[in-house]
Amino acid sequence: MLLVQDARLLLLDEPVAGMSHEERDATGALLATVSRDRTVVVIEHDMDFLRRFARSVTVLHAGKVLSEGTVAQVQADPRVQEVYLGHPVDAGSVPSGLEA
Repeated sequence: MLLVQDARLLLLDEPVAGMSHEERDATGALLATVSRDRTVVVIEHDMDFLRRFARSVTVLHAGKVLSEGTVAQVQADPRVQEVYLGHPVDAGSVPSGLEA
């Protein structure tokens, strides 16, 4: 409905939750096409989906921006690792779920 109305901004909250891999890929491709002509903001916790389709990532914590950048930059940010894992991560190890 928003596309028919030519909305310039789409805000999506976990659009791929509960979808199969094929459905997530199709949704990601659709959002990539849609985002050529408008701004698309996606709140998503599916790291595989983000790695495949996100152009930039912003991590919020306690109502403030904690980190911004590419998925790889955000995953490597020690502040993100500490907040979401509860402890600093050794330089050589990457926690499960945050691997690139």
